[in-house]
Amino acid sequence: MQTLYYIILIPMVYLAVGVFILGTAIRLIHILRDPPQPTTLQIFPERRPAWLWALHDTFLFPTVRKHQPVLWFFLMGFHILLLLLLVGHLELIADFAVFQIIPHDIFLGKGFVGLFLVVCLLYFLFRRFKSPVRELSVPEDYYLLILLFLVVIFGSEMDWARRWYEYGDMTPEDYRTYLYSLLVLKPELPYAATFSGHSFMLVLHVFFANLFLMVFPFSQLMHSILALPMNKLRRG
Repeated sequence: MQTLYYIILIPMVYLAVGVFILGTAIRLIHILRDPPQPTTLQIFPERRPAWLWALHDTFLFPTVRKHQPVLWFFLMGFHILLLLLLVGHLELIADFAVFQIIPHDIFLGKGFVGLFLVVCLLYFLFRRFKSPVRELSVPEDYYLLILLFLVVIFGSEMDWARRWYEYGDMTPEDYRTYLYSLLVLKPELPYAATFSGHSFMLVLHVFFANLFLMVFPFSQLMHSILALPMNKLRRG
C-alpha cells in the first residue's frame, strides 16, 4: 500500500504536470498555426476600453445572467469558490501576507467553501439530465464534471475530517511539507501522509487531480484559457 501511495503522490504528480504543460502548449501552438476559419462569432457593441469590457464578459457572464439567472448564480459561485480554494493551496506553499489581510485558518471557510463547491458541481451535473441541455451534452461533459467532483469531494473530505470529525493526524503543515518537497524537487512523504487513518483521502484527491490535469489540455476546458482573448476579439 505504501508503494501505491508513493506512486500516486510523487511520480504521477510530476507526470500529470508535465502532460498538462506540454499538452496545453501543443494545443495553443496548433490553434495559432491553424488558418482562420469562417466564424459566426458574435461581435459585441464597441465599448472602450475594450480590454476592460473583455474582462467583464469573461468573468461576469452577462449573457448568461440575462437569459439563465439560476445558472449564472451557480457559475459565479463556482468560480469565486474555486478562487478561494486556489488561495488555500497557495497558502500551503508559503505564507503570503496579502492573503492574511483577513486573518483565517488554512483552508479559508472552515470547510464550507468545499461544501458549497460540491453543491455547484452537482447542479452542473444534474442539469445535464434535463432537456434541452441533455440533447446538447456529450459524454465528455459528464466525465469532466464527475472527475472534477471527485477531486473536490476528496479534497474537501480532508478538511472536513480535520475540522468536523476531529481527525487531527494530518494537519496543514503535513500538506505543506509534502507540497513544498515536490516544488523543490526533493519529494518526500511526511509520516502522517502514509500512516494516518484518513490519508487515503489525500491519495484519492491527488489521484483524481492528476487525472484532471492530464485530461485538461485535450478537453473543452481549454476555453478557460481562451475565453479572455476570444472576448477581447469580440470587443475589437
